[in-house]
Amino acid sequence: MKRRDFIKSLTLASVAASLGAQAQTTPTHSTVTRAESPDMPYRTLGRTGERVSAIGLGGAHIGFGSEEDSIALMRRAADSGMTFFDNSWDYGDGRSEERMGKALRDGYRQKVFLMTKTDSHSAAGWNKQLETSLTRLQTDYLDLVQIHEVVRMGDPEAVFAPGGAMEAAIAAKKAGKVRYIGFTGHKDPSIHLHMIETAEKHGFHFDTAQMPINIMDAHFRSFQHQVVPVCNQKGIGVLAMKTFAFGAIIKANVADPIEMLHYSMTLPVSVVITGMDTMPRLDQALTAAKTFKPMTQEQIVTLLAKSKDLAADGHLELFKTSPSFDGTTRNPDYLA
Repeated sequence: MKRRDFIKSLTLASVAASLGAQAQTTPTHSTVTRAESPDMPYRTLGRTGERVSAIGLGGAHIGFGSEEDSIALMRRAADSGMTFFDNSWDYGDGRSEERMGKALRDGYRQKVFLMTKTDSHSAAGWNKQLETSLTRLQTDYLDLVQIHEVVRMGDPEAVFAPGGAMEAAIAAKKAGKVRYIGFTGHKDPSIHLHMIETAEKHGFHFDTAQMPINIMDAHFRSFQHQVVPVCNQKGIGVLAMKTFAFGAIIKANVADPIEMLHYSMTLPVSVVITGMDTMPRLDQALTAAKTFKPMTQEQIVTLLAKSKDLAADGHLELFKTSPSFDGTTRNPDYLA
């Protein structure tokens, strides 16, 4: 796709995204209705029919700071209309899930669409991680579970192999422990596309795919160029992450955080997941939600022109160019 055509597609897609019209097809499950806030935009999650907040709470950061502050932050987020909650079996050695489980007591579980991620590529390992996550999160079911860190070209085959994680995930869905199944990755668009292709070969359709989406990604190993259109066409809900690349893009002084969140929200994604470990970070996310209007073509062109040179070699997106963010590389036993 040529750059001018890409910019044009962003402008057109932003209207659809703001209305939640991402690949609207027949819902695959009976959906759950949750309370919504007039200060939060909501979108449809792929073809599931589920309505979720356009900004989601990232689970990794809630493992930082004190437990008391983290619980208060999560409950305030839910009370403010943020319904999409992200987590992972491996965040903070389980601390993030444990804190979220405590925050979701007293009726808060019913307010949110709860997602976590698993690392194991084997059915036995996957089941153990799922049961651990359910216990930590103090729930008997998860709205969404994603195969985490699909970052190697051979990962899709391992997941779909006989006795692999996908067998366990499908069984858990049939048993009512999981409502939807997705996958995540941050390394290379070609790996995401291979995961989708591998699923299709096995007659499986992913409900979601999580990937880096930010103003640098538009120029380097671009998920928004290569993967988002495929997901939209197939009705796979796009979960955007790493808007700030763990602060690296903010430090580059290309744009302010609200503008960067608005850029990601302008794309045809279901949710922009962002980390928030303090109340000011939560306020920032809520402000971005309340003030969101799809960016114009002129605004997009100007912003991407500022980020182009800095993005060229991927040094601000180290999750793509180094193993620094590959938890399953540092801890291969997680895959067992």
